[in-house]
Amino acid sequence: MNRSELVAAVAAKTENSQVAVNGVLDAVFDVFVEQISQGEKVSIPGWLAVERTDRAARTGRNPQTGEAIEIPAGHSVKLTAGSKLKAAVAKK
Repeated sequence: MNRSELVAAVAAKTENSQVAVNGVLDAVFDVFVEQISQGEKVSIPGWLAVERTDRAARTGRNPQTGEAIEIPAGHSVKLTAGSKLKAAVAKK
């Protein structure tokens, strides 16, 4: 399911317009970005948790030349499924 299909499905279930649902989805993602970029964890109990993780600097290898390269420290995002989501998937 892509974004437009998701918006259409939610609009049909909630009897709202697709424009309204798309606006809400944009706002949800904006809040996720704001909070996670500040290092805060966003959690929807039972469904999912999203948090920023730190990645340490490390030495890598260029696959074409075999030369060692330094990869700087950075951040990544971790998504964790909640118990309700896991139970729904396990039933299928």
